[in-house]
Amino acid sequence: MPSSSSLIQGISISVSDDEEATGKVRVRVRRKRSRTHVSASARRRRLLFRTARVGVPLLLATLAVSLLVYESYRLTPSHSSTLPPPSFADFGHLSRAARAADGPRKSCLKFLAPEKLQNLELPEIPGTNMSIKEVVYRSSLHHVEDDMPSHTESSRFSSFTGYQTLMEREESFKTKGSVTVHCGFYDENGGFQVSSVDKEYMRNCEVVVVTCAFGGGDDLHQPIGMTENSIRKVCYVAFWDVVTRAAQEEEGKKIGEDNMIGLWRIILVRDLPFSDQRLNGKIPKLISHRLFPMARYSIWVDSKSQFRRDPLGVLEALLWRSNSSLALSEHGARSSLYDEAKAIVKKHKATPEEVEVQLDQYRQDGIPDEKRFNGKKALAEASVIVRDHTPSTDLFMCLWFNEVVRFTSRDQLSFPYVLRRLRPPGVHLFPVCARKDLVNSFGHRRKVKPLVKDAR
Repeated sequence: MPSSSSLIQGISISVSDDEEATGKVRVRVRRKRSRTHVSASARRRRLLFRTARVGVPLLLATLAVSLLVYESYRLTPSHSSTLPPPSFADFGHLSRAARAADGPRKSCLKFLAPEKLQNLELPEIPGTNMSIKEVVYRSSLHHVEDDMPSHTESSRFSSFTGYQTLMEREESFKTKGSVTVHCGFYDENGGFQVSSVDKEYMRNCEVVVVTCAFGGGDDLHQPIGMTENSIRKVCYVAFWDVVTRAAQEEEGKKIGEDNMIGLWRIILVRDLPFSDQRLNGKIPKLISHRLFPMARYSIWVDSKSQFRRDPLGVLEALLWRSNSSLALSEHGARSSLYDEAKAIVKKHKATPEEVEVQLDQYRQDGIPDEKRFNGKKALAEASVIVRDHTPSTDLFMCLWFNEVVRFTSRDQLSFPYVLRRLRPPGVHLFPVCARKDLVNSFGHRRKVKPLVKDAR
């Protein structure tokens, strides 16, 4: 007889004929597999672990953002509720203008401490042990007969510059005790006229920071970072023409009754000698010693820049400490004047024809295509020029100015030529980072307007 089985609550009972006969029953119990029992405390721990793994990073991120917002709010200076908020367009301009001398920019020039700058005095005038003891300026009062055949319609020589011949040019590079050169202001009626009051002011300047804006191209940026000592001892002079004055008055910058705007003494120039406004700007830039006859030192700053250092501290760092007489920045992009010539043509800053005329003359004069001179770059960037007003430096600047008048107005192109020909002592070409220490650069604000001749 086949066995029968039944399942009661998971218990299987099998009964066979033999077992029925004997009255014995064999029981086999099958237990279900049950899940492992997890206590409530273990489940809580597991839930807590999962929550911590997700929540802790989120909490830390939230705390970091909160701390950043708090610090930003704490460090931001409070403003009076009566002042209107600045426009968004002003933020970039304000942030650049607010870079004071002790700002976040890391300095690559070592300046004296403020307490030493406050008591800094000009050094004594050195003895006349230099090879060049005197520079005599050619004037129509002393030279009635000019070499007029050298003056052509295409030439930019004029009654302001005089008419320098190639022979006179060559002679001016021969260093000797007394050198006679053209150096602007050839004729008293040649142009660049200023008032007698301004002339008297300029005669009283011993140290001067100079800038200019002709044709209304740039705004006037107030200098920052100077000590009270420098404010007392240094003249800040900006040369303007009538176009710039009108442009600045439209911006709300009017010259005061004392001829001042902030720290700048504004000197209005009439009868500018060149139709090219860039050339007019070379007069205060390169031959400032002709404008300030009693000055011992000058610092030129391009009108697109804001001077941000103490002037006496700059003289100490770049001239006195290294016994230098002329300091300007190395060029940031190129080292050779021939490479610079290619860049000038490519950027349409001069015509290929006039650049080639200049290069032909320089090749004829034996100027090599070399990128180094005395271990430094042979090319300079002249937006900042720091100099003394000794005969040697005055001669260098006169010859540089004459090259700019004779050839292109790009002074970077003619500087290496004069440097190699004259080989003056004490020329300091400082690194680009030092120039960035000296000024904040804003770029040119507007296009320069053509020259407007004053009505006489």
